[in-house]
Amino acid sequence: MPRLAWCAGAGAVAHVLVETLADQLEITGADGHHLQRVRRLRPGELVTAADGAGGWRCYRVTRATPGTLGLVADAEALLEPRLAPTLVLACALTKGQRPEAVVRHATELGVDAIWWVVASRSVVRWEGPRARAALERLRRVAREASLQCRRARLPAVEAPGRLAGLAGQPGLLLAARDGSSAAELAEPPGGQWVLVVGPEGGLETEELTALGEAPRLGLGPHILRTETAALAGPAALAGRRGVAPQPR
Repeated sequence: MPRLAWCAGAGAVAHVLVETLADQLEITGADGHHLQRVRRLRPGELVTAADGAGGWRCYRVTRATPGTLGLVADAEALLEPRLAPTLVLACALTKGQRPEAVVRHATELGVDAIWWVVASRSVVRWEGPRARAALERLRRVAREASLQCRRARLPAVEAPGRLAGLAGQPGLLLAARDGSSAAELAEPPGGQWVLVVGPEGGLETEELTALGEAPRLGLGPHILRTETAALAGPAALAGRRGVAPQPR
């Protein structure tokens, strides 16, 4: 079992996501262009590379040619810890570039998965080619945010589903004005929170009834935009999360 360590603590000048953590890597394409042409990395500089599933490794730049970097391993492969409880953000679809902000901030805050949901008051609907393009764009945003925050585990970004599909889901938690503080919440059943952030205007009474007696997470007395609540909720829960026990 690889040793546990946080990728963000390695002190590298840059971070890249790769398919394999081989002893030698060649970074090309958009990543190679960014690191060599934009960031201007030079031989001898330290870079971290991750496989997106938690594995990561330190590398030294050995070669920098136009649009390409050559890397050689500088240490053994390590494993980024998992945070517990697992945190899923179930967020109502919202307009414009706000979904990108939600994905970016949720990634930086360590959210494990982002499930988009369609509620009765949701204005936005994704269908057909538009839905596929939007989902791919948000997955790219999650990847870019993971590079920025030096994260070794990519969050899952899932296609929109009906809010009613969350009924009966263990660990449901509703973002609300009148809820409890994060410190007062009981540990979630099954070790996972599914934080529901509703659309502008909130959830309908029928939707709240369908979700059952899920506990409420209080986010303050004011009415928040969806993207603000989607940032405030995971931030409030961050202090309740710690390193998950490592399987023996």
